[in-house]
Amino acid sequence: PDWASYTLGVFICLSCSGIHRNIPHVSKVKSVRLDSWEDVQVEFMASRGNAIARATFESKVPPFYYRPSASDCQLLREQWIRAKYERQEFTHPERQEPYSAGYREGFLWKRGRDNGQFLSRKFVLTEREGALKYFNRSDAKEPKAVMKIEHLNATFQPAKIGHPHGLQVTYLKDNSTRNIFVYHEDGKEMVDWFNALRAARFHYLQVAFPGASDADLVPKLSRNYLQEGYMEKTGPKTEGFRKRWFTMDDRRLMYFKDPLDAFARGEVFIGSRESGYTVLDGLPPSTQGHHWPHGITIVTPERRFLLACETESEQRAWMEALRKVVDRPMLPQEYAVEAHFKHKP
Repeated sequence: PDWASYTLGVFICLSCSGIHRNIPHVSKVKSVRLDSWEDVQVEFMASRGNAIARATFESKVPPFYYRPSASDCQLLREQWIRAKYERQEFTHPERQEPYSAGYREGFLWKRGRDNGQFLSRKFVLTEREGALKYFNRSDAKEPKAVMKIEHLNATFQPAKIGHPHGLQVTYLKDNSTRNIFVYHEDGKEMVDWFNALRAARFHYLQVAFPGASDADLVPKLSRNYLQEGYMEKTGPKTEGFRKRWFTMDDRRLMYFKDPLDAFARGEVFIGSRESGYTVLDGLPPSTQGHHWPHGITIVTPERRFLLACETESEQRAWMEALRKVVDRPMLPQEYAVEAHFKHKP
């Protein structure tokens, strides 16, 4: 890291230095190499450092709170820095109330399923009922949808949704994946919702798996997609290749006509190698009708799925993501999911 906050006594990367500059009343930033340093500032840096600052400012981070990495979106990184240094939420646990209370309600802008317009909708998260609900009217008695915490996922998708605070929430309905897309103008509000959802899932999983450690549960709270993007696909009969938006979510490979569709046109379960799944480079020699040159063949016990990517780098990325899943042994509960896929009409 070539930058430092000389008021907090921490070294930071270029990307985070920009966020620190936005909170000058808390953090003042200098370049390690380019700026001049006073002796007292150097002494302060020497007496502090990242380990001491972490012990102070991260002393009470709840296990469910999402710790962003360098690859996460700007919003998550900014709100983590503000929560840590500006609001000091992890030194004063009472400030964690917005996401740790077990109940939360408020209004979010939700994308309409049919017209694509974002409209203000009331959302209620209740751990007691194990559900996230939303209402089409604020005075409505019955929710428009009830999303069980058990099957909920949330992931920030600013580019796809077209808003820097855009969050995609998925849940299972009749064992098929449903998507909703929401945002809030206030970044803190949106990240609080995200962490409230993670907290609800954490407490649900603690009950479901009483012997599991926090380290076992935290990776299950929310997940980013393994891979997303356009590919061409062909059907089981002789229909031509059609361009579709694909999302690889754990073992579910889903395809959509449009990236912001509420539900997938189809889902393919990707099992493990031991169960007869493989991923092959290229397409069978007789294949016709694809415009994109870089083929992938997914072999399942039932049939082959033929896909084509526009570029070689996209093909490589998809092959890597698919092979990672195929190389991973299946869990007992995943066999039940696979069986459901096999019995789909």
